[in-house]
Amino acid sequence: MSATMSGSGSAPCRFAHYFVICGIDNETGLEPDALAALYQWLEADRQGRDPEAVAAGENFDQSPLKRTFKSKVLAHYPENIECNPFDQDAVNMLCMPKGLSFRTQRDSRTPQFHSFLITREDGSRTYGFVHTFYEEVTSPQICSAMQTLHQMHQAEHNTSAHSCPSSSSSSSSSSSSSSMDSLASSLDEVESPSSTSSSQAGRRSCGCSSEGYDSVRDTLYVSKAICLITPMPFMHACRRFLSQVHRAVISHQPPPLPLESYIYNILYEVPLPPPGRSLKFHGVYEPVLCQRPGVGELPLADFPLSEAFQLLGVENLVQIFTCVLLEMQILLYSQDYQRLMAVAEGITTLLFPFQWQHVYVPILPASLLHFLDAPVPYLMGLQSKEGTDRSKLELPQEANLCFVDIDNHCIELPEDFPQFPNKTEFIQELTEVLLSFGLPPEGGKTSPEPSVSTQTFTLEKELKSTSLSELVDDRRNGNLGGEALDVLELLQGNPTLERLQALAKRTGVKVARLEALASGQKAVGEESVGGRSPAEEEELRNAKLNVQLREVFAARFATMFADYESFVIQNSPDLESWLTNREQMHNFDKASFLSDQPEPYLPFLSHFIETQMFATFIDNKIMSQWEEKEPLLRVFDGRIEKARLYNVRAPSLRSSVYQKCTFLKESAQAIEQRLRKIDHTAIHPHLLDMKIGQGKYQQGFFPKLQADVLATGPTNNKWSNRTCSTQRRVDRHRQHNDHLVLDNDLKEKYMQEARNLGKNLRQPKLSDLSPAVIAQTNWKFVEGLLKECKMKTKRMLVEKMGREAVELGHGEANITGLEENTLIASLCDLLERIWSHGLQVKQGKSALWSHLLHYQAREEKIEQLSESPVSNSQEKRKPESSVGLPALRVSVIQDMRHIQSMGEIKTDVGRARAWIRLSLEKKLLSQHLKQLLSNQALTKKLYKRYAFLRCEEEKEQFLFHLLSLNAVDYFCFTSVFTTIMIPYRAVIIPIKKLSNAMTTSNPWLCVSGELGDSGILQITKNVLEMTFDCQNLGKLTTVQLGHDNSGLLAKWLVDCVMVRNEITGHTYKFPCGRWLGKGVDDGSLERVLIGEFVVPCNDDDGGRGSKTPPLQRSPSQIRRISITSLTGRGNKPTTVQIQESIGEAVNNIIKHFHKPEKERGSLTVLLCGEGGLVWALEQFFQNGFRSARIFQKNVFVWDFYEKVVAFMENADQIGDMQETPQPLGLNCESFCRYINAINNMPRSIGKDGKFQLHVCLGARDRLLPQWLPLLAECPVVTRMYEENALLRDKLTVSSLVAVLETLHDFPITLESSLTKSVEL
Repeated sequence: MSATMSGSGSAPCRFAHYFVICGIDNETGLEPDALAALYQWLEADRQGRDPEAVAAGENFDQSPLKRTFKSKVLAHYPENIECNPFDQDAVNMLCMPKGLSFRTQRDSRTPQFHSFLITREDGSRTYGFVHTFYEEVTSPQICSAMQTLHQMHQAEHNTSAHSCPSSSSSSSSSSSSSSMDSLASSLDEVESPSSTSSSQAGRRSCGCSSEGYDSVRDTLYVSKAICLITPMPFMHACRRFLSQVHRAVISHQPPPLPLESYIYNILYEVPLPPPGRSLKFHGVYEPVLCQRPGVGELPLADFPLSEAFQLLGVENLVQIFTCVLLEMQILLYSQDYQRLMAVAEGITTLLFPFQWQHVYVPILPASLLHFLDAPVPYLMGLQSKEGTDRSKLELPQEANLCFVDIDNHCIELPEDFPQFPNKTEFIQELTEVLLSFGLPPEGGKTSPEPSVSTQTFTLEKELKSTSLSELVDDRRNGNLGGEALDVLELLQGNPTLERLQALAKRTGVKVARLEALASGQKAVGEESVGGRSPAEEEELRNAKLNVQLREVFAARFATMFADYESFVIQNSPDLESWLTNREQMHNFDKASFLSDQPEPYLPFLSHFIETQMFATFIDNKIMSQWEEKEPLLRVFDGRIEKARLYNVRAPSLRSSVYQKCTFLKESAQAIEQRLRKIDHTAIHPHLLDMKIGQGKYQQGFFPKLQADVLATGPTNNKWSNRTCSTQRRVDRHRQHNDHLVLDNDLKEKYMQEARNLGKNLRQPKLSDLSPAVIAQTNWKFVEGLLKECKMKTKRMLVEKMGREAVELGHGEANITGLEENTLIASLCDLLERIWSHGLQVKQGKSALWSHLLHYQAREEKIEQLSESPVSNSQEKRKPESSVGLPALRVSVIQDMRHIQSMGEIKTDVGRARAWIRLSLEKKLLSQHLKQLLSNQALTKKLYKRYAFLRCEEEKEQFLFHLLSLNAVDYFCFTSVFTTIMIPYRAVIIPIKKLSNAMTTSNPWLCVSGELGDSGILQITKNVLEMTFDCQNLGKLTTVQLGHDNSGLLAKWLVDCVMVRNEITGHTYKFPCGRWLGKGVDDGSLERVLIGEFVVPCNDDDGGRGSKTPPLQRSPSQIRRISITSLTGRGNKPTTVQIQESIGEAVNNIIKHFHKPEKERGSLTVLLCGEGGLVWALEQFFQNGFRSARIFQKNVFVWDFYEKVVAFMENADQIGDMQETPQPLGLNCESFCRYINAINNMPRSIGKDGKFQLHVCLGARDRLLPQWLPLLAECPVVTRMYEENALLRDKLTVSSLVAVLETLHDFPITLESSLTKSVEL
């Protein structure tokens, strides 16, 4: 008990928590690695073989020197620490990820260093630093066991060689069963015969002897690891300390003190350096330095970034960094554990102020390979075997994977992911920093890590140079013994002794103690000037480079998110209510934030603000109202504040101009000052109270340490008492806070739930890996995927419907196209992850597309056998959406064929995404996937029993969530694939009762959309339906319909035109309700019709609770006929209604221009559609219009216009107009010019069509407000309008002019279908 308590009292403030030794347990002897066996079991299961049979058999076809055996934690000190309990399984697994390995005297036995980290459930981390070396095996039992295994291997080898000569080489070249390099396991390699030459090369390169083991001839060595476990990543310091401990073991002379003294010292007497300070402590031979950043600086990161940049190059690293920010799956791949760790830690430290929120395992032990199946974002490191080809590596899913081959300096990126903002300038700035330290920016030129053994020096020289500086340090710290202190004082300033020493020097007699003290005194003098060892200089250089590179990254975020605080939504009175409602609340105003950003940043930012790491960052910001600020957030907010003070950028100016980091020099100086001037020196290692005869030294063997002296720390350590009291103070403060706010457990529960998406599986547990645990893990994955699907679909609906509710009836409802695209892309990603969970056999990069292809192959086979079209089983016909259009076939296969025929899409991932977009746009996504999964035999063949798609209940819920998306309209296929050819079908529907449905003239059609028009299409006489192919027109806006007026029956009364996109099924109705023909209606031979989107009324659309409001459309036929016939009957709008409708029409146009450009939709609809500007002004001109028919002939507003022009031209000739003021004269001139230009054009668009065109041109050229007073004051008005007409009311006219003038701020552009052939 005392051990635990003394261990825990000061633990949070100690430099190291544990010292661990792992290796072979001589008592239990050789045990095959259980984890390797589990791995083989998993592999067999994955390949569909009987796992039990594999598990039962010993693996004799592999040389015992290449096999892995179980390692054990032989000792760890202290026994346990309360704040960081010792996890034996995890530490053993990560110290020796491949288990024990054996070598003989012929093999290379270079010591290796690697680090690891353990992430606990709550996300906190503990770091481990491991020095692995080889030690001679002294146990005769183990040597003889090895000999026996070798003989069995030989026998196995010989029998297989006789039976199958070609495979004789392959067994010896096959990999160790637990090696983590590839999911294509060693068993696969054993089965495939490989050429002898390559296997020989493989044998030589792996460092293992190819000649086997003979106990008489050979000396056997086994790996052993010593490890420090620390709360903070002081990598350099731990590496230097462990290599000195190892040097003491292999040195010819015993170390100055027993090893226990040094280990005790680092465990109990070396404190963590306080923030902003540096610390020096003592290894076996030389001092070790470390420093910790201050409160306002970037947090500690001791892994050399230079290594990550040199391994991968700047460009690659920035791409990987972007993938990490967007929370994709990142897999690092290298032979060297330390490289995996350096790249993983390097990239995650660059994320400041954000933190990776998902699975993070920089070194993935062999037993955890099934974690690559995880359908969640992860950052993992996988160890490769030498000579293993990337193509052999079978990964469960690659649609969203960033694969980083560190040793070959290359990366494979996911498809179409957005680039980091200002990427080119950013890379340039990083390149400048690297060049200033003499490093090439393109990377890939790393010299191999210097192995630990090459760092040996002559021990005497070191001891001599450091002994006195240590004495002086110790004196400063008051931990110097009396005798040594006397010597030092005696030496300093004693002339007699100095003469004596000089005499001794001349005669060649050495006074050893004085010599050491004197030379040491000189060394201290030099060191303060800057005479530092090369290792220390290298460390300083690394630290300066690290901090400068990190500052460049931090500065990018500080620029991009300088105003983030303004968009944080804080609407909870206290922490408890915020935590309770966390799921329902919006914490960040994403739309406003994005609308404030420079255009080039949007593709990246719109994805990034959807990530878990950004959500957590905003959560931390909100919680900082009630709690102490999270450290990273505090530093980041400090940065932004500082930038504002220095006014680095104008506070509200949003520009995409690149701003370089301004903190580089000062941050490097801060580190340099700390490392050059040491703030604290720890107590020197000293003799411990040990039993006589213990601490024996035997060269080359790590001694059995005396446990009782290492189990407990000192009781009277001044810093440990100080830090304990601080800790107690902090604890008291925290308890007080918890008492005020919320019970701590409850809060933790809320916090976990609040941030829980995909994170209930944040870290794999590294111990207990029974198949049952793996099954439970997979069950958690299934639950996580379902929850994510629910949240994503809900978010998509809320975004879309929220925006629509606001705009109900105003223009087209549409969430920002950018945001919509981001949400749909993340839905595609989720579907890929669901489809790749629990796959039996992977084919191609997209699991979903692969499943669809299997389904297509089966269905087409059935189709061929039955020789009938594919209709019966999986194909339904959509009910006719309207009169006149034949039903559209609904079929998974049909939609696949559409995608397969698109030459623009080159990859499976691209095809899967296009198919999802198409199904979503057609509101068939849920139905199609249900159809796909209804083939259970196929699903069983493709997926393991624990896969998401084989969990019936979850699958049903998942399809139901997708069905809810049918409630809104998406154009996510049409708006993305803008260049593809699309078949359209058009049908003209005449009004049968009032017209000869047949006409003798030759009709024509031109369809226009947001992306272009079809050109004029001739329609065969008396055929009312046609199909045509043309490049994607986008959402359809107008149809021009006309005929050539030939033949006897040249009058045509058309009800409407229907046009359908044959791929997406989107149908548009273009109402007409007017005659086309000379001498009937307004004499028009051509009309421009405005489209409305027809909402399909599916009976089986169970999920349709609501639907998108309709777009505006052409003024309806009933209204048209009543206005143009001018009989004076019917419901005439009141003057108030007319004025309101003009105001609303103008408002809608203004709103249109306030939307982001990509989301505006069609302006033609707002000008000419129902409720549009033309319609509203027509109502205005109709008000009080004299309605008597002259000889039964209709009178139109255009007739009034023509009379006004005639009057003006006439008056101009007589000279009446000369007296009018100058501007009015100009207005007359422009009015007449426009009317004549419209009358002279070759198109016969009828009088109402001309009025429409006149209004549109007047709005475009900002002339409407100038023309209105002109019309109001023209004497013609009195003849054609009654006294109470709005046009004759001066007040109304001037207010209308004011309303129309508000359009002058906006650039109105007109579709070519409206302005074709007008010569102005």
